[in-house]
Amino acid sequence: MSKTQEVRPFGLRDKIGYMCGDLANDFSFIFASSYVMVFYTKVMGISAGMVGTMFLVARCLDAFTDIGMGRIVDNSKPTKNGRIRPWILRMCAFVALASFMMYQSFLVDASYGAKVAYMFITYILWGSIFYTSINIPYGSMASVISAEPKDRSSLSVFRSMGGGVAGIMIGIMAPMLVYHTDAQGNQVVSASRISVVAGVFSVIAIICYLLCYTLTTERVAYVPKPASEKKSTAETLKTLFTSRALLGLVLSAVLLLLASLMGQGINTYLFADYFKNTKALSVFALLMLPCMIVLAGISTKLATKYGKRECSMVGMFASGILYFIIGCLHIKNVWAFVGMVFVAMLGMYFFQMQCWALVTDVIDDMEVQTRNRDDGTIYGIYSFSRKIGQAIAGGLSGWALGWIGYNELAAGQTEAVANGIYNLATFFPAAIYILCGLVLMFIFPLNKARVDANVAELKKRREEAN
Repeated sequence: MSKTQEVRPFGLRDKIGYMCGDLANDFSFIFASSYVMVFYTKVMGISAGMVGTMFLVARCLDAFTDIGMGRIVDNSKPTKNGRIRPWILRMCAFVALASFMMYQSFLVDASYGAKVAYMFITYILWGSIFYTSINIPYGSMASVISAEPKDRSSLSVFRSMGGGVAGIMIGIMAPMLVYHTDAQGNQVVSASRISVVAGVFSVIAIICYLLCYTLTTERVAYVPKPASEKKSTAETLKTLFTSRALLGLVLSAVLLLLASLMGQGINTYLFADYFKNTKALSVFALLMLPCMIVLAGISTKLATKYGKRECSMVGMFASGILYFIIGCLHIKNVWAFVGMVFVAMLGMYFFQMQCWALVTDVIDDMEVQTRNRDDGTIYGIYSFSRKIGQAIAGGLSGWALGWIGYNELAAGQTEAVANGIYNLATFFPAAIYILCGLVLMFIFPLNKARVDANVAELKKRREEAN
């Protein structure tokens, strides 16, 4: 059982520091989700299907690296700077450099096989190795920064705000810097510009990682288990995969990432090839800032009063229904589309604000049932499930573009292809958001009453242990 160290009280410094961690993560993650396929297809001339295949191969590797890193974190020995925080310092430069290397175009005139090989190597180094080695410890930090559920919920909100700020900055800056307009009025990706933008984001990411390391404090001391109580990796995983709570969390995470990331990827093509207005992407991203601020202010209060699961479920249903309406309307005016999608995404963003707190709810639930706390391993499984959503989104994005006849070598697309892109960008997220709401309703069991009961039980156990 863990005990609390006598250190600086939990406060705004920790929240800002933890926010900086996801800000750093998403300067590479969101940029890759939105532009890595664009770079490979439009700059390097690699087929969308091949890019999608690479995403799936990388995610197969993640099954080993994510869970393996989780076990490494759970078994890490404490240092004077903490047990988990040092991983942020150790790996920040590596993940930033790997992200930058993905967007280098010096092989643009090389053979197709050489370009594909470079794509596989750099993407796997970034996503499956270095990003995993920093993201798993970062996610696990929430459980050691504070033992209080309310503090952890606030960390979840600030983490989501960090990701939101990164998304807004990328959404505003990237379209203006990455694209230029050719003589025919088509939006064309600049190879040199996208490399420079990737480099700038990598430098900013390192700074944010260092702020995360500096501003946060580990308060929950590590107490090693006796050798007789330690479980093998296989035994731990067997126990975890029998948890309905973990299953519901994994399914909802896969569906959320599948819809939101495929939407981000397809939106890049939607605004370029359907609306022919990439600048509107920047305006749309800017509109997300007041949305995020409002939700950050009310999400914790609503979740505390009505329950994280309950509010998230309603939000996903609302987003799904609104996206379906947008699809049926087949909007031609880009600003009308931006306004309606802005409203439709409010429910989804609410779930994103609370999803990290749901991870700690699952960790608590497993501790109540098994008397073991495997923060890193559970977060590793959750992280892997999110990457599965990312991979499927990337794969489906590439394959779906191929199915509708998208020509990556053409400066402009036919009207039929453009309409197909619109349908992908609206009806697909509508269906997935509704399905995610159904998972939260019928599979994920951690309603407000059960979460409160788990908190009370763990508090009782800790008091008895002291």
